[in-house]
Amino acid sequence: MLAHQLALESPMVEAEMVEAMEFPELANRFRVSGVPQTTVNQGAGTVVGAVPEENLLAEIMRVVGNHKFA
Repeated sequence: MLAHQLALESPMVEAEMVEAMEFPELANRFRVSGVPQTTVNQGAGTVVGAVPEENLLAEIMRVVGNHKFA
Protein backbone atom coordinates (compact mmCIF):
# COMPACT_ATOMS: atom_id res chain seq x y z
CA MET A 1 0.00 0.00 0.00
CA LEU A 2 2.84 2.38 0.77
CA ALA A 3 4.18 2.09 -2.79
CA HIS A 4 0.72 2.95 -4.11
CA GLN A 5 0.56 5.99 -1.86
CA LEU A 6 3.93 7.15 -3.20
CA ALA A 7 2.69 6.61 -6.76
CA LEU A 8 -0.33 8.82 -6.07
CA GLU A 9 1.96 11.58 -4.86
CA SER A 10 4.56 11.47 -7.64
CA PRO A 11 4.28 10.93 -11.39
CA MET A 12 7.81 9.47 -11.21
CA VAL A 13 6.61 6.47 -9.20
CA GLU A 14 4.62 3.55 -10.59
CA ALA A 15 3.15 0.80 -8.45
CA GLU A 16 1.52 -2.52 -9.27
CA MET A 17 0.18 -5.14 -6.90
CA VAL A 18 0.32 -8.81 -7.86
CA GLU A 19 -0.95 -11.87 -6.00
CA ALA A 20 2.14 -14.10 -5.77
CA MET A 21 0.13 -17.32 -5.61
CA GLU A 22 -1.69 -16.46 -8.85
CA PHE A 23 1.47 -15.41 -10.70
CA PRO A 24 4.18 -17.86 -9.62
CA GLU A 25 6.42 -16.94 -12.57
CA LEU A 26 6.61 -13.34 -11.29
CA ALA A 27 7.12 -14.53 -7.72
CA ASN A 28 10.04 -16.66 -8.92
CA ARG A 29 11.46 -13.90 -11.12
CA PHE A 30 11.55 -11.43 -8.23
CA ARG A 31 12.44 -14.09 -5.63
CA VAL A 32 9.48 -13.36 -3.39
CA SER A 33 10.41 -14.62 0.06
CA GLY A 34 7.55 -13.11 2.02
CA VAL A 35 4.59 -10.86 1.61
CA PRO A 36 4.16 -8.06 1.26
CA GLN A 37 7.28 -7.55 -0.81
CA THR A 38 8.11 -4.26 -2.48
CA THR A 39 10.45 -4.55 -5.44
CA VAL A 40 12.23 -1.42 -6.65
CA ASN A 41 13.39 -0.91 -10.24
CA GLN A 42 12.89 -4.46 -11.53
CA GLY A 43 14.67 -6.06 -8.57
CA ALA A 44 17.51 -3.61 -7.97
CA GLY A 45 16.10 -3.24 -4.47
CA THR A 46 13.67 -5.17 -2.30
CA VAL A 47 11.86 -4.64 0.97
CA VAL A 48 10.09 -7.60 2.54
CA GLY A 49 7.30 -7.08 5.02
CA ALA A 50 5.18 -4.16 6.08
CA VAL A 51 7.86 -1.62 6.92
CA PRO A 52 7.75 1.99 8.08
CA GLU A 53 7.80 4.61 5.34
CA GLU A 54 11.36 5.66 6.13
CA ASN A 55 12.61 2.09 5.50
CA LEU A 56 11.04 1.98 2.04
CA LEU A 57 12.29 5.46 1.21
CA ALA A 58 15.80 4.49 2.31
CA GLU A 59 15.76 1.49 -0.05
CA ILE A 60 14.46 3.63 -2.92
CA MET A 61 17.21 6.20 -2.30
CA ARG A 62 19.81 3.44 -2.15
CA VAL A 63 18.70 2.16 -5.55
CA VAL A 64 18.26 5.46 -7.38
CA GLY A 65 20.94 7.39 -5.50
CA ASN A 66 20.59 10.92 -4.27
CA HIS A 67 19.72 12.35 -7.68
CA LYS A 68 17.74 15.57 -7.71
CA PHE A 69 14.70 15.19 -9.92
CA ALA A 70 12.93 18.15 -11.50
